[in-house]
Amino acid sequence: MLLDASESQLVLVDYQARLMPALHEGPLVLANALRLARLADLLKVPTLGTEQNPDRLGQNPPELRGLCRKTLAKMHFSAVPEGLADWLRPAARASQGNARSLPKHLQKPAAAAPERASIVLAGCEAHVCLLQTALELLEQEFEVWVVTDACSSRTERNRDAAFDRLAGAGAELLTTEMVAFEWLRSAEHPAFKEVQALIK
Repeated sequence: MLLDASESQLVLVDYQARLMPALHEGPLVLANALRLARLADLLKVPTLGTEQNPDRLGQNPPELRGLCRKTLAKMHFSAVPEGLADWLRPAARASQGNARSLPKHLQKPAAAAPERASIVLAGCEAHVCLLQTALELLEQEFEVWVVTDACSSRTERNRDAAFDRLAGAGAELLTTEMVAFEWLRSAEHPAFKEVQALIK
C-alpha cells in the first residue's frame, strides 16, 4: 500500500523551542519536519501542528507554524482528547429528513468519515506525545503513517521502543523521502523538480 497525497493529512507534533535541544539528533529531526511541511504545502496536503504546554515549553518554530493551517495547544500528551481527531474529520452534514423520517430529536447525527484518512505523523517525543497521539488515532480508525526520521526522543532507546510499539499496533513506518516520492508517484508530476530540490 502506497501513501496517496490526495488522501493524506500531515500532523507535526511538538517541535518546541525548549524541547528540541534535549532531543537526540534534534536539528536533523526539525529539518526533516520542515521538509515535510514544505512538501505538503507544494502538494496541497493539509498540515496541522500541536504544541505541548506551550507556556512552559515554548511554541514550534515560526517557519514550521507558518506552514500549518492550525496549531493545537494541548496539555494531554495525546492530541486526540484535545480535539485533533475533530480537526482531521470534515464537519458532519445535517441530516435531510422528510415527512416520514424520525423527528429531529430522535435522529442520530451521522459521524463524518474522514475525507483524508491517511494521517502522516511526525514529532517529539516519539515515546510520549507522538506515540499516544498515534495510538489514539488508530483507535479512531485513521490510517497512521509515522515518519521515523522526523521523530525523536531524548534517547535512541525510547525512540526505537516507540517505533516497535507503533509498528505492532498497525502504524506504517516510513521516512521523509518515502513520503515525498509516494506523494509524487511519478517523475512527470508537475512539482517533481521542486520536491527533488527540497530533498537533496
